[in-house]
Amino acid sequence: MPNRLAHSTSPYLLQHAENPVDWWQWEPAAFEEARRRNVPVFLSVGYSSCHWCHVLAHESFEDEETAALMNEHFVSVKVDREERPDVDAVYMEAVQAATGQGGWPMSVFMTPDGEPFYFGTYFPPEPRHGMPSFRQVLEGVQTAWTSRREEVGEVAEKITRDLAGRQLDYGTTGLPGDAELAQALLGLTREYDPATGWFGGGNAKFPPSMVVEFLLRHHARTESAGAREIAEGLCRAMACSSLFDQVGGGFHRYVLSQERNGPLVPHFEKMLYDNALLCRTYAHLWRVTGSDLARRVALETADFMVRELRTAEGGFASALDADSADRSGRHVEGAFYVWTLDQLKDVLGDEDGQRAAEHFGVTQEGTFEEGASVLRLPDGEAPAGIKERLLAARAERARPGRDDKVVAAWNGLAIAALAETGAYFDRPDLIERATEAADLLVRMHIDFSAGGARLARTSKDGQVGAHAGVLEDYADVAEGFLALAAVSGEGVWLEFAGFLLDIVLEQFTGEGGALYDTAHDAEQLIRRPQDPTDSATPSGWTAAAGALLSYAAHTGSEAHRTAAEGALGVVKALGPRAPRFIGWGLAVAEALLDGPREVAVVGPQSDAGTRELLRTALLAPAPGAVVAVGETGSEEFPLLADRPLVDGRPAAYVCRNFTCDAPTTDAAELARKLAN
Repeated sequence: MPNRLAHSTSPYLLQHAENPVDWWQWEPAAFEEARRRNVPVFLSVGYSSCHWCHVLAHESFEDEETAALMNEHFVSVKVDREERPDVDAVYMEAVQAATGQGGWPMSVFMTPDGEPFYFGTYFPPEPRHGMPSFRQVLEGVQTAWTSRREEVGEVAEKITRDLAGRQLDYGTTGLPGDAELAQALLGLTREYDPATGWFGGGNAKFPPSMVVEFLLRHHARTESAGAREIAEGLCRAMACSSLFDQVGGGFHRYVLSQERNGPLVPHFEKMLYDNALLCRTYAHLWRVTGSDLARRVALETADFMVRELRTAEGGFASALDADSADRSGRHVEGAFYVWTLDQLKDVLGDEDGQRAAEHFGVTQEGTFEEGASVLRLPDGEAPAGIKERLLAARAERARPGRDDKVVAAWNGLAIAALAETGAYFDRPDLIERATEAADLLVRMHIDFSAGGARLARTSKDGQVGAHAGVLEDYADVAEGFLALAAVSGEGVWLEFAGFLLDIVLEQFTGEGGALYDTAHDAEQLIRRPQDPTDSATPSGWTAAAGALLSYAAHTGSEAHRTAAEGALGVVKALGPRAPRFIGWGLAVAEALLDGPREVAVVGPQSDAGTRELLRTALLAPAPGAVVAVGETGSEEFPLLADRPLVDGRPAAYVCRNFTCDAPTTDAAELARKLAN
């Protein structure tokens, strides 16, 4: 019989709906049940495309005896970290503090008051490699709960007190300036390995999207050749490695080297957020360099998102699984993406197959598992027609599962990426897909009846999820709307961004410029989550700073500008010390130091002169520049107020803080103004 998870909108929770475990969702009733029964709560956190989450579920949660032990002695709560990033963040902080490491699946045992006392991640079904089995853990926790309750309570109380007492240390005050940004670049230079094109240290290599954006903006503002070289090197290394799907486009989650100097092997899940960020990164790299590789990767990544992640409602799904069925029907990691030499020859013929193997690094022995190889492209280009034939053949394979959950924040990132990529490369279809996703968020995720524009975190199959948006949702959706406003000339997207950023000011701000990840009126956990550092995506804190700064440039709002500047104080403290972990904050700081510039393009959008000026403005690499286009005096864009045509012709005004240079009707002159 299905358990309580059968009514969830989370694909991850639905994957556990048939478990014999009597799962609860995260809700007050679960903790009331634990109090009534006087048992501890077992919290299991994961996400749908997590390989080891699937392994733990198959080995333990689907096992009748293990489930019976869980049901008798615990109230078991299952959480999708993508639906409840606040719950995940708070308890992951506890796991990392207690064990020195973290990851998913996350396993936490806590009191009925939510106070944690024992932690872990994956536990095997039997003792292995020094790890206890999951059943041993359950039995040990149950014994401690019944025989040493006072000691357990003291441990839980101390952990909770320590977590609640943690305060973010700015280390300094004030805004980041040239000195801090130069020091951040120096730190990145020291960590960058030009021989490999990656940052050194660590076996796993994750895509540093936000850092590349900082490097491109720093180069645009200062003409630093070193910043550009690192950005180009990182992007070439990612695009030519197995991190990039060389057949179908789009990026995997990360790559790792299984042996020293050996080939990099991906963790094959594909996340919307990675692909949205990297699509925009490569589009911005092309804007600076004109690189054919950057153009191809940006477009192939955009096409992948539209082809494989777009939902029936017009939004974008969260992820594709790493695992899928191989030829024998076994679910294994990477089966959809890897190739043997014989498989290449079966599809392409002996001659083209051998040629493709040489280009993609496919060997007879294999570079992955069981004689198969991951595809990489060291030369950057495949022979004509090869990729299309392989993609058609791959379409016949069993596909990885898809998490159809629409996450507001990640759709905001996708909207920005698709809108700009469509504008740069004359792909109006991509702008249409961005607009449709934005329409979905307004129609389904934003509630205008709840006192302002309150945002729901997720939806699925046209049904809105129950969980409130967090700071990154408001910030990233606002960022997407602002990008769409610039590209489309539709001021309604600026207005919607303003609604969301007003909620940021009202609900997420603290003292001294600090921002919190949850709203003032959100559910109170044992600690209110707050983190300015990037992970796989820009932190809500720095994403909000960027959107607030852009909105202030559009509207002249002092409140939004002040909030943006207050939020950037942390970048002054962390940027020089840990630049790889606050890349988006550094990128926003570059925009602040450059103004950001405000570009008002005045004229009917049907006029070729207006369109040429708009394209020139959009292609300018000036850090964080905001662009408004429309008729003179348009009320949709404050930047267009009192900006007349020049001799009856479309004109562009370049401004800082609403102080403008003389207008120009010449696109080449506009480009020079924005390049200065």
